[in-house]
Amino acid sequence: MSKHQNYIAGEWTDSGEFQPNVNPSDLSDVVGEYARADAASARRAVDAAADAFASWQVSGIQQRADILDKVGSAIIARKEEFGRLLSREEGKTLAEGIGEANRAGQIFKFFAGEALRIEGEKLASVRPGIEVEITREPVGVVGIITPWNFPIAIPAWKIAPALAFGNCVVFKPADLVPGCAWAIADLLHEAGIPKGVFNLVMGRGSVVGQALIQSPHVQAITFTGSVGTGRAIAVQCAEAGKKVQLEMGGKNPLVVLDDADLKVAVNCAVQGAYFSTGQRCTASSRLIVTAGIHDAFVAAMKEAISKLVVGDALKPETQIGPVVDASQLEQDLAYTRIAGEEGAEVFGGRTLEREAKGFYLEPVLFVGTHNEMRINREEIFGPSASVIRVTNYEEALAVANGTEFGLCAGVCTQSLKHASHFKRHSQAGMVMVNLPTAGVDYHVPFGGRKGSSYGPREQGRYAAEFYTTVKTTYIAP
Repeated sequence: MSKHQNYIAGEWTDSGEFQPNVNPSDLSDVVGEYARADAASARRAVDAAADAFASWQVSGIQQRADILDKVGSAIIARKEEFGRLLSREEGKTLAEGIGEANRAGQIFKFFAGEALRIEGEKLASVRPGIEVEITREPVGVVGIITPWNFPIAIPAWKIAPALAFGNCVVFKPADLVPGCAWAIADLLHEAGIPKGVFNLVMGRGSVVGQALIQSPHVQAITFTGSVGTGRAIAVQCAEAGKKVQLEMGGKNPLVVLDDADLKVAVNCAVQGAYFSTGQRCTASSRLIVTAGIHDAFVAAMKEAISKLVVGDALKPETQIGPVVDASQLEQDLAYTRIAGEEGAEVFGGRTLEREAKGFYLEPVLFVGTHNEMRINREEIFGPSASVIRVTNYEEALAVANGTEFGLCAGVCTQSLKHASHFKRHSQAGMVMVNLPTAGVDYHVPFGGRKGSSYGPREQGRYAAEFYTTVKTTYIAP
C-alpha cells in the first residue's frame, strides 16, 4: 500500500500516523494511505510559510505565472488520471470527475494570467503637486481549509489565486479526500514552487485546522464547509483580527412557473438536485412549482429519477455515484425518515445493493411539502429534493427567499417579465434562468448571501479582494 506524506518546507514529511483512503463505491478498494498531521506539524508548516513570504511576496510575477501555468497544463494533460482518482476517493461519476479535474486545470491557468494583471491606480491628490498611488499587496500566510465534495476544484480556486497574488499557503484538505490534495502538492513541487511557499498538511480539522486558525503567523483563513464550523471560524478570526472568507450551506430554490418548458424544467431539476449525488452546496434542494404545472412536473420528475442509474462511479453507465461515506448516508436516511414524519409523500430514498459493497442510495423526491418543514430548512446534502406547491409567481418568489441561505437560485419560465423580476429580486448570490442551479464557470465570481457566504467572493477577478490588501501611497516631488 502506497503511503503519501505531508509536504512541509519543500519536503515530503512523515508525521507518524496514516489513514486509509477508501473508495465509497467499493469499500474493499483502498486508494492509498495518507499522513495525518498533528498540531506540531501544522505549526512547522506555518513557520515555513512565514519564512518564505519575505522573498515570495516580491518575486517576479512571471515566476508565479509560469508555476501556475505548468500546474494547470499538467492537470489538463492528465485529467483522465486525476478524474479517476477523484471518482475513486469521493464517489462522483467518472465523467464528473474528469470534468472537475479539467476545471481545476483551467483555474490554475486563469490565475497564471491574473498574476500578470495585478492592477493599481494612480490619482491626483486634492493637494497640488502630490500624486496618489493605490496598489494591491499580498496578505501574507493564508490558511486554506477545503471540503470533501469538490476535492480538486475547490482547492484549485483557493490555492491558485493565493499564490498568484504573492501569498504563501498552508493547505488542509478534508480528511475524507486527501488524494487529490496530495496530487496538487506533487504537481506544485514538480513545477518548482520555492521551499515553504506552499505546504500541504493533511489531517483532522479539529487538530490541523484549529492550529491554522490559532496561529499568529496566519493572516487569513479561507474555508468552505459546514455552517456550524464556518461560524465558529468566523468568531475566532474576528477575535484574532484575521481576514476570513467563508462558503457554507445552501437550500437553493428552483422555481418552476406555469409557462415553463416542462422538459427543460425537469432536466434542470434532475441535474441540479441529483447529479454529483446531490452533494453540492449549489444543489436544487427546493423545487417550488406553481399550481398549473405542478402535477405534470411531479409525474415527470418521478419518471425521470426512477430511470437514473445508481452505481459504481467508475462504470460508464452510472449516472449517480455513491454517497461519500457511512456518516453522510445515515444523515440522508435520517432526513428521509423526518420527511415521512412531517407528512411528505416520499418517493425513493432506499439503500441499494450493488456488486461491490458501497454507500449506494436511491434518489428521493419529497412531494406535498411546505417551506417550514425541516427538510426545507436544513441542508441535507444528498440525492434528494422537495416539491413545494404555490399558487403564483409572487408566492414562489416569497418562498424562494424564505430561507436563511442565499447561495444560488433558479427559475424556469418563458416569460421575460418574470425572469427579469426574479433575477433582480432573488436574495441569492447567483441566479440561473432555465439552467440547473449547480454549474458555474471558473472565471466569474462565486458566492452567496445571508447564511451561505461571508467575506469577499471567490473565483475570477474578484478573488483579488480577499487575497490582497490595498495600500495607498502619497508622493511629493
